[in-house]
Amino acid sequence: MGVTGLKKRYGVLGFLVSLSVITFLDRLAIAVAGPRIQDELHIPPERWGWVLGAFALAYGLFEIPSGASGDRLGPRRVLTRIVVWWSAFTAATAAATGAVQLIVTQFLFGAGEAGAYPNASCAIGRWFPKAERARAQGAVWAASRVGGALSPLVVVPLLRGVGWRGMFCCFSVLGLVWAALWRAWFHDRPSDQPGISAAELEEIGSAPPRVHEGMWRGLFASRQTWLLMAMYWCYVWGSWLYFSWFPTFLVRGAGLTEGEMGLFSALPFVLGCCGNLAGGVLSDRLAERYGLKVGRCGQATASLALSSLLIFGLANTKNKVLVVVFSSVGFGVLDLMLPATWSLCLDLGHAHAGVLTGAMNSAGLAGGFVCTVLFGYLVRETGGYRAPLTVVAAMVMISAILFTFIDPNRPVWGKDGE
Repeated sequence: MGVTGLKKRYGVLGFLVSLSVITFLDRLAIAVAGPRIQDELHIPPERWGWVLGAFALAYGLFEIPSGASGDRLGPRRVLTRIVVWWSAFTAATAAATGAVQLIVTQFLFGAGEAGAYPNASCAIGRWFPKAERARAQGAVWAASRVGGALSPLVVVPLLRGVGWRGMFCCFSVLGLVWAALWRAWFHDRPSDQPGISAAELEEIGSAPPRVHEGMWRGLFASRQTWLLMAMYWCYVWGSWLYFSWFPTFLVRGAGLTEGEMGLFSALPFVLGCCGNLAGGVLSDRLAERYGLKVGRCGQATASLALSSLLIFGLANTKNKVLVVVFSSVGFGVLDLMLPATWSLCLDLGHAHAGVLTGAMNSAGLAGGFVCTVLFGYLVRETGGYRAPLTVVAAMVMISAILFTFIDPNRPVWGKDGE
């Protein structure tokens, strides 16, 4: 029989969903405000690539230790620290007077935000039964796309009202409020949560085994880990196109006005939200019916391959309508893979899902850093956006190929993650 009333794990999911929205509002604000900041502070394209890439570099460097600390200390403490830190440096961005200051604040912002999604996955692993995890992951990643869609719609009016400096100060407050509420309500162990029913505890199941001393050796000795990291390094070139250069491309490459950019740069994230929700449900159903290889790897491979073709189409069109269609559908299809991928880390990582997702995402952020910086140099050297977009499309296709070699039925640390 079902649990009567609202299940406590849905409250946990509500917190993680709201965190994901705030994360991407803060993260994408600088990209949306990019053309204005570049003009005001006289920052050329290749230097702007370093501004955007500094976040990805720091995020990647600190992702593994932050994910591991969540496995050890629990997501309650670690997520509180993460959100307070990044909110402080969101506000600090407002004080920048040039590229160097922006690079420093974005690096520290990325260092603070590192581990947010691995710790969200850790919470999902502790609070959700296996059959619901991809849907929970889908909801969290769909929320990130809501934040991405809201970012230009919120940022552009704020730019006109309080300027880009005031905008960063406004966004920092949201994170501080979330951190206070999370710390007060959430508990790492479902059995410690006030008001949770015995029936729901039975649904959730037993807690994962504790972290053990062989964690690091097992992590990097596994072929699965390296395949995950290589796949995600390539995949992230596609997502970071949208997180970093996409608003500037729409204005400088596709010829849209700032107002048009504010509207059309939101569309990929709207479809990305739909892709994540659909991808989570589809992955769980395919896994239940056909097994994890189809439900996780098959779904991800297909979405990556199709997205690569759409990004290639984006690189080779000047038609504004096709730019909007290819970019929006390309990102929506790309996001079908995220719930399957992050649920795959729970399947492979068990008690060490935090450190495994941290390793995967760390590799991804390294790819995002290279992509973001290289993109700016390619724009300068070629005088346009066709070459860098073609490179992004190729990397996404390589990611699709690598995904076919991952075996979701072979956990990194053995049968039980120990």
